[in-house]
Amino acid sequence: MVHRAVRRNHNAICTSKQKLMEKTAVITGGTAGIGQQIALDFATRGARVIIASPFEDEGIKARKEIIKKTGNYDVVYKFLDLASLESIRKFAADINESELKLHILVNNAGVGLPGDFKTDDGMNFIMQVNYYGHFLLTLLLLPLLIKSGTKLEPSRIINMSSITHFIGSFDIDNYNRTGYWNLLRIYANSKLSLVLFSHELTKKIAGKNVIINCADPGFVSTKIIKSYFTNTGKIYQILINILFKNPWEGAQTPIYMAIEEKSGEVSGQIFDNCELKSPPKWNDLDKCSEMLWKQSVKLVFKDETQISRLLT
Repeated sequence: MVHRAVRRNHNAICTSKQKLMEKTAVITGGTAGIGQQIALDFATRGARVIIASPFEDEGIKARKEIIKKTGNYDVVYKFLDLASLESIRKFAADINESELKLHILVNNAGVGLPGDFKTDDGMNFIMQVNYYGHFLLTLLLLPLLIKSGTKLEPSRIINMSSITHFIGSFDIDNYNRTGYWNLLRIYANSKLSLVLFSHELTKKIAGKNVIINCADPGFVSTKIIKSYFTNTGKIYQILINILFKNPWEGAQTPIYMAIEEKSGEVSGQIFDNCELKSPPKWNDLDKCSEMLWKQSVKLVFKDETQISRLLT
């Protein structure tokens, strides 16, 4: 970890000058940390930016800051609580009704601590916010993304995964249990799920002018990371600030994935340091991604027949 972290100052930076005029982007968790840095960059490039968060005061403040720094007034804050399936449906319905196009969806929002409890929907809090909620949101917005993409410029879905997905366990029958996993493993399971989701959705929407990939931002000094070290003393907090990327640096890979032409040529893959990583080489990748897909559909959709309509 330390070897990777001390490379902070040598990590890739997205240097593209590509503009995003007449493009619309939705960023979950776009009011703080990496998400806010992505929103700030997109707004600078001229995009219509919709930042989504359950923290209204933070959202209003973030919107004002982005407008002030970029001069782009086409920045909107909308309420979204990924721990509530009802909130996700309301948000998606609002976007589908109010927006003519949607070109970029960044599933950035995430939680770490506290998290080992059930939501009102009966799912583990971390798993729902980090994965199941984004699964539902993505599929509800998929028709608009399909409508907005072209062969030359496909719409892009970016799932914010993590290097921790490597320590995730494929044990979907126990994903939503409480008191079963330690918090780091729950977080890792949620990030592994995003990788599998990206792989499976790629197969299901092939040829529909939408791509979906995962970003590994590296070790970034965000609220999630700091929450794990809350009680470890000031020395650890100082080391985190020195060794880990800051949110602006952590935002560079997802920004690259949203705007670079080359990153739009692949789907179901993982990017790290503004580069395509080697594709996952699991013998049972297709089987696992399909199993997770079926389980996720049963958990978040009242009417499973709705899926076929969303994918066409």
